[in-house]
Amino acid sequence: MSVNGIEKVLITGANGQLGSELQSIIASGTSPIGAIDPGWADVEVVASDVAGDGLVPLDITDAEAVAQFVADGDFDAIINCAAATNVDGCEANPEFAQKLNADAAANLAKAAADSGAVLVHVSTDYVLAGTDPMPQPEDAPANPNTVYGSTKLDGEKAVQELAPRSFILRTAWLYGTRGNNFVRTMVKLGRSHDQITVVDDQHGSPTFAGDLAHEILALLGTENYGLYHATNNGATTWADFARRIMANAGLACEVKGCTTEEWGAPAPRPAWSILDNKHLRDTIGDDMRSWDVALDQFMEDVEL
Repeated sequence: MSVNGIEKVLITGANGQLGSELQSIIASGTSPIGAIDPGWADVEVVASDVAGDGLVPLDITDAEAVAQFVADGDFDAIINCAAATNVDGCEANPEFAQKLNADAAANLAKAAADSGAVLVHVSTDYVLAGTDPMPQPEDAPANPNTVYGSTKLDGEKAVQELAPRSFILRTAWLYGTRGNNFVRTMVKLGRSHDQITVVDDQHGSPTFAGDLAHEILALLGTENYGLYHATNNGATTWADFARRIMANAGLACEVKGCTTEEWGAPAPRPAWSILDNKHLRDTIGDDMRSWDVALDQFMEDVEL
């Protein structure tokens, strides 16, 4: 049994939050949202990352290496979870951001098209300007104002141009069971501080990587290729997100709000990062949970 003809899948950036969730969900047959297609139990998963770390080593910024690896692997699908996501780090090192966020996406797109594989590429709300308080659908004008956003948009364009059989999923404020993220950071700070300060004029949708992984696997069961927004539903601010984390963890740490200007990050941040999952609703349906429900369940299930 397979899933829409998929018998072998390559996950790049498999050591990260999303790549880890994908592996776990495929192995267990279920996600926090619910059961996945039982055909995934028979799909061979090749998990790769640049350093190996127990996974198959692959440098996706090396075009020749990617072309050879994909050609030899005979993959039916590729899920690219790798990216340079440190917004300030991208601003400081634009060449690295371009290589990983744009050039590597082009390498994978070309290799996928040449081999006949379907490609899933994960992108970001930062490709939008972040100035409109209304939830943004997929056809909202892209107008990034950071190196991170610009290089991710270049990656989207490369995938659209080179790999017609592809899914691009923009997400935002991602956290997961593995690695460092905002939830873990807040819990750690809450255990060691009576009071912390968190930005309260940026609005977005905290998104659990397990929910995003569920939708990726569901889309791969279709041929509804194209651009998707995929975040947990509803919106909050970073400060209110932090307050809910503290409450769930039973921590008495007070969260004080501040402005983005007062925080003083090197790279600009979008004031409004609320995405509208319109294409999901119009195709397979939007199963992404509300951000607070997903967070509450995550914190109940995961030891932090």
